[in-house]
Amino acid sequence: MTNTQHLYAIALSMIEGVGSINAKKLIAYTGGIQEVFREKKKNLLKIPGINENLVDQLQKADTLKTAEKELSFVQKNDIQILFYLDDEYPVRLKQCADSPILLYVKGIASLHQEKVISMVGTRSATEYGKICCEQIIQQLVDRNHKVLVVSGLAYGIDIAAHRAALKHKLQTVAVLGHGLNMIYPAAHTQYARDIAEQGALVTEYPSQITLDKALFVRRNRIIAGLADATIVIESAEKGGALITAELANSYNREVFAVPGRITDPYSSGCIRLIAENKARIFHTVDDLENALGWKRTEQPRYIQTQLFADLSEEENIILNVIRNHDEMLIDLISLETNIPIHKVSAALLNLEFAGLIKSLPGKRYKSIS
Repeated sequence: MTNTQHLYAIALSMIEGVGSINAKKLIAYTGGIQEVFREKKKNLLKIPGINENLVDQLQKADTLKTAEKELSFVQKNDIQILFYLDDEYPVRLKQCADSPILLYVKGIASLHQEKVISMVGTRSATEYGKICCEQIIQQLVDRNHKVLVVSGLAYGIDIAAHRAALKHKLQTVAVLGHGLNMIYPAAHTQYARDIAEQGALVTEYPSQITLDKALFVRRNRIIAGLADATIVIESAEKGGALITAELANSYNREVFAVPGRITDPYSSGCIRLIAENKARIFHTVDDLENALGWKRTEQPRYIQTQLFADLSEEENIILNVIRNHDEMLIDLISLETNIPIHKVSAALLNLEFAGLIKSLPGKRYKSIS
């Protein structure tokens, strides 16, 4: 796409009220992005869904001038523009009727990778949720799945997923709810820099847009649309993660939810998704492999000998106590080790993922060895 075409694409995307679907209609009816701005008003008004106010905005003299400023910003900051008719535009997203007509991309990751998952969840992530993010990424790496991990750079599950991907050298994409002139939340600025170096920052919004809560909700369709599957780690009864799951379902993509205790408020959304058959239960990466037809290329680390497990002091104490019994209730483990039950719960999850213990019905645990 030429700079001139980029200019017109930016201008069209910046017009308030045009939307992704109407923008595509305009391009289809007129025959091209530049033709949208050159077509006579009477012909534009014949297009379904196009009203006089929208046409007037198209023909304003300052529309292209505003776009010129954005194009200058893009060129100065080494940002790539992907127009929805370009070959480089992500094919998964192109299949979604409401996909944006253009994306701004800063980074090195290709959005065309063979395996792409989205990981989303509450901003108020518990230790359980953060551990789940780490263990899912660890299992993917152990099985040699070169997966692109997509999330939204928000507090909680989003940043935990990005951090885990960065740690394990998987490419990760952060879909932003604002332009590339800033990072929100500001506390994640360094993570954003790391993501751009190891993956990419992606947004549909120009740098001149005003920060608004509604933009973050709208960007969830990109998080869902970029991926083969969306995994909801933790969610309350309402939240952006559930919106992303609904969107993924509407795109006929796989949706998984990590179950938690029925008493945990940040497991209630996941449990509801599963109960309403809007998500599969996510237990291990086996579930992803089976649903998406991924082949495992090497043995997972968590079934290797215990001698190589990297355990904390508390995990070693808990493991030794369990080994001295046939099986133990979680309450008794906490009592015998004098470790608070919330820490015991997190440690047990780690030990189970490491293949050192097995969970049994009734919150009981036994050693595998």
